[in-house]
Amino acid sequence: MAKKSKLGSAKRFGVRYGRTVKHNLAKIEAMQRASTKCPFCLYDKVKRVAMGIFVCHKCDAKFTGRAYQVAPIKPVIQEKQEHVIEFVEEEPEDEDLE
Repeated sequence: MAKKSKLGSAKRFGVRYGRTVKHNLAKIEAMQRASTKCPFCLYDKVKRVAMGIFVCHKCDAKFTGRAYQVAPIKPVIQEKQEHVIEFVEEEPEDEDLE
């Protein structure tokens, strides 16, 4: 008896294109249809609109990510933002002009 496959939506191809290609396609399609969290409000209803474009249904934020999933926020970006804030706060005061 044959084993059950976990192809999901890739079953539509039937016997065409081979096993490996259909399994890889099934993984990608499952990943792009999965619900993910919004990086702004952490709500779990982010929807993929087009390739790399996502929309949060709660806060109406539209943002980009990877082609099939939302990219995780890297800590390097947060470090750069902290340096910009520190630079703005340390502006010299001009008292000699008075």
